[in-house]
Amino acid sequence: MSTLYPLKFKTIYKDKIWGGQKIKTYLNKDFGNLPNCGETWEISGVKSDVSVVADGPLAGESLAGLLEKYTDALVGKHVYERFGNTFPLLVKFIDAAEDLSIQVHPNDTLARERHNSFGKTEMWYVIEADPGSTLIAGFNKELSQQEYLDQLNSGHLTDILNREDVKAGDVFFLPAGRVHTIGKGLLIAEIQQTSDITYRIYDFDRVDDKGQKRELHTEEALAAIDYKHYPEYRTRYQPQQNEVVELVSCPYFTTSVLDYTESVNRDYSQLDSFIIQLCLAGAYTLEHEGRLYEVKMGDSFLLPATVKQARLHTTSGFKILESYIEKK
Repeated sequence: MSTLYPLKFKTIYKDKIWGGQKIKTYLNKDFGNLPNCGETWEISGVKSDVSVVADGPLAGESLAGLLEKYTDALVGKHVYERFGNTFPLLVKFIDAAEDLSIQVHPNDTLARERHNSFGKTEMWYVIEADPGSTLIAGFNKELSQQEYLDQLNSGHLTDILNREDVKAGDVFFLPAGRVHTIGKGLLIAEIQQTSDITYRIYDFDRVDDKGQKRELHTEEALAAIDYKHYPEYRTRYQPQQNEVVELVSCPYFTTSVLDYTESVNRDYSQLDSFIIQLCLAGAYTLEHEGRLYEVKMGDSFLLPATVKQARLHTTSGFKILESYIEKK
């Protein structure tokens, strides 16, 4: 059995009705003959789109196959006990040239009951934002289910949604149940539970290239929606250079941003988890046990749970998101 090492996977490119060109023009990732690219799936255990290792001794192996073979050596003991042979996180880049549909995701209980799936709690890190870009997260007032339905059916749904002005570096945490959408002009990194279940509430009456409107899930969404109003939807944090700055810590993932101008040693010896590094800017060389891995903007690496020490060498500086699952 080959020894585990930091793993890079082949990117999965997805064209979307709302997708754009920034995956190519900003992140320098080539999506080939697709007319646009709305999403890249960087690390995925979703059954329809399982990631495949790009290089090294394990090249060509699927993430699902690695998990079956290496179990807790790949993901960590407590992670394997909790999730078994399902890789628990899905990591994406999202480019919205147009607004995404207004949508909601079910929680674990509802998703298991209806779809035999995990729910979908997620977070967004805004990489780049056109001037005037906005997104929607949650409601702007407390609602009952009936009040929500009245607004939806009368064509006034957007009147009750909380719209936020957005700039690069903004972070939003979206627990399952929170109504949301990414607005046009935004390039986003998304960390989420492994789930592809989305209930589409409203799609701005758009039609696809065949003149068809996309399916709405009005009834399914009713039991999934959190109708509460919250005082704050944006995640507040203090950006700092050459420090690990935690952004989100929840039962499904902990994510920090590392904005470094200098090289750094990373010590993962206290973690019982895999680590995902997603490069948002700059470049570095990841060194582990004497082997070097070049990492540039748009790249992602999965560090198996057996990786306890790594050095990130840089001359130009880098910004990465680092995600793992804590034992809670």
